[in-house]
Amino acid sequence: MKLYNTLTHKTEEFIPMQPGKVGMYSCGPTVYSHPHIGNFRSFLVADLLKRFLEFKGLKVTHIMNITDVGHLVDDADEGADKLEEAAKKQKKNPLEIAQFYTDSFVQASRMLNIKSPDNYPKATEHINEMIAMVQTLIDKGYAYVVGHNVYYDVTKFANYGLLSGNTLEDVNAGARIEINQEKKNAQDFALWKHDPKHLQQWPSPWGNGFPGWHIECSAMSSKYLGDEFDIHTGGEDNIFPHHECEIAQSEGASGKKFVHYWLHTRFLMFDGEKMSKSKGNLYTIQELVEKGFKKNAIRYSLISSHYRQNYNFTFEGLKAAEQAIDKIQQCANRLAELKKNAKAGEIGQQVKELCDKCLKDFDEALSDDLNISKALAVVFDFLREANKAQDANSAEAAALLDTINKIDSVLGILEAESETEIPANIVELAEKRKAAKAAKDWKAADAVRAELTALGWTVADVPGGGYKLKKAGDN
Repeated sequence: MKLYNTLTHKTEEFIPMQPGKVGMYSCGPTVYSHPHIGNFRSFLVADLLKRFLEFKGLKVTHIMNITDVGHLVDDADEGADKLEEAAKKQKKNPLEIAQFYTDSFVQASRMLNIKSPDNYPKATEHINEMIAMVQTLIDKGYAYVVGHNVYYDVTKFANYGLLSGNTLEDVNAGARIEINQEKKNAQDFALWKHDPKHLQQWPSPWGNGFPGWHIECSAMSSKYLGDEFDIHTGGEDNIFPHHECEIAQSEGASGKKFVHYWLHTRFLMFDGEKMSKSKGNLYTIQELVEKGFKKNAIRYSLISSHYRQNYNFTFEGLKAAEQAIDKIQQCANRLAELKKNAKAGEIGQQVKELCDKCLKDFDEALSDDLNISKALAVVFDFLREANKAQDANSAEAAALLDTINKIDSVLGILEAESETEIPANIVELAEKRKAAKAAKDWKAADAVRAELTALGWTVADVPGGGYKLKKAGDN
């Protein structure tokens, strides 16, 4: 398996530190507002990677943090805390804001069938670990105290800028913020901040204060995955300054290589435009569902392009995603019926070779830096052949269905939408209607539709001559 490593700027063979095991950390949400589709592209790429590693037989320990303090509005050391701004606007305390939007994030993640990480550590519950790491950095000469504040001296870390490609000369003081006279160097960043007006305060050896955003991930990843682990994921906006600073902190504190492989997801566009509040295109998952789009179609759309390419998200793309899923679901439903009702028999060589080739090609595609477009092409090639197996016996149908299920263990698009079992007589009627339409016997096709409706089922045509069955009352 090969992955593009942002740290080395090249595609590398993925070799876990421990055979058969993978430690993986993903930068999670700052919980001050409802997460939108732009946020979820990065989370879904992490989910796709995790599922694929498990598909390959690896045991993945996955940690995703919850940032509930210290993330300032400019992503650096200046400006207001994002949670405090939300708390003031909504007249609530920061912990209430954090819990409300954490619940919102978890709910939206479930809607998208994202597998829960092994732990969602919250920054506010790991202050002691952060203080200990800051003290270690001071003791080792990487950090210095000014009054009640603590800063990281970036000139002490030789590899600062290696991830992002920024040199210290590039990051000039006036590029993003006004010069802070307390700092030895304009590029130094805060590890611990003192602000009497801040609503969240903790005691420390340097006085009351709160942690800098960057130290949070270093401390929490170290606690749950160790000082050195395999994979760190996030959006491309995390590369600098956040991930650059994480490396400086963690390697300065431990003296070990922090992360072996860095994966970063490119930005999401909407209808060709940058996503922003002012444009009104920061859609949440719930808002898209309320517009009538399926949850699994949102997931499919967001994972359907390569993570290192900007993706243009559109409503037309969501409709196409629904049609693509329908094709997979209908094939799975038909095979499930064959598995139950077809004659017994053994798996023929042709079916065995078809299943083996599909799984092999699917594995090879995603092993090439998560080449999802190639992987999906493999899936639809398989479906074309599987749909030809009209006379498959029950064992062959089971093998073909098992192949689809193995693929879906990675894609995660059928599980949430396939809860209602379709009775054999309903499938038979739908197939009868399909045959009537193929024969252009519209009167017979309409009669079968009416019969299905009377039995409490609706049938909708999809491109390619297929159909989708839905029980009345199902979403």
